[in-house]
Amino acid sequence: QVQLVESGGGLVQPGGSLRLSCAASGFAFSTYTMSWYRQAPGKEREWVARIFTTGGITNYADSVKGRFTISRDNAKNTMYLQMSSLKPEDTAVYVCRAGRGGTLDYWGQGIQVTVSS
Repeated sequence: QVQLVESGGGLVQPGGSLRLSCAASGFAFSTYTMSWYRQAPGKEREWVARIFTTGGITNYADSVKGRFTISRDNAKNTMYLQMSSLKPEDTAVYVCRAGRGGTLDYWGQGIQVTVSS
């Protein structure tokens, strides 16, 4: 049974930091490209960051570049998103995704991140 479970979300003040985790099970985690997406109320889902299988290549949306860092630990079947200098516009449900070969595609349930004073 494939599972992607996000954790680490919550309420943080502007300028603060949070680290999200995405724990994977039920598939060969190390062979999948992992990504974070987010969806704010009333907006379309937005791609945030991507990390390839070995972790050596990462990509970021312009809106988070320089503030967010994506990483993975293949030994722990876990992906992370370190978020710093958070802004109110980062408020969203953050969802992790595992993809391979353009056809295999798994999504987590999502976790709320709220940036507010």
